[in-house]
Amino acid sequence: MGSGVQHALEQLKTTGVRITPQRHAILTYLMEAMNHPTADDIYRALEPKFPSMSVATVYNNLKMFMEAGMVRELTYGDNSSRFDANVSDHFHVICQICGKIEDFSYPSLHEVEHRAEQATGFKIKGLRMELYGVCQCCTE
Repeated sequence: MGSGVQHALEQLKTTGVRITPQRHAILTYLMEAMNHPTADDIYRALEPKFPSMSVATVYNNLKMFMEAGMVRELTYGDNSSRFDANVSDHFHVICQICGKIEDFSYPSLHEVEHRAEQATGFKIKGLRMELYGVCQCCTE
């Protein structure tokens, strides 16, 4: 188990959240896979190990992780939410054919936030940027 998962579990424990085997498995899957899965993807991946777990259990835990600031919900035009355990500032590149999402970071975009504040007087709280294209697998 990675140190990120251990840290997240300790953080949950300090807030009084009970660490169930299902909760542990969902968090570990999200933090290790980093493939921006849907709740159904998570359910299908963990169902063999937890046959009595429901999709509702996955959704409820994802909601709790989001409230704890450990997971972000990504919503795009296809109406399916995807979940990202990387809550650091970063952006996404999305394949228009298969829907694959990859992270990328570009520090110069922080200057855009600064300039927007100067131009508008707004206090910028966040930036969401998505780039769309075709991934290498779909290009081949």
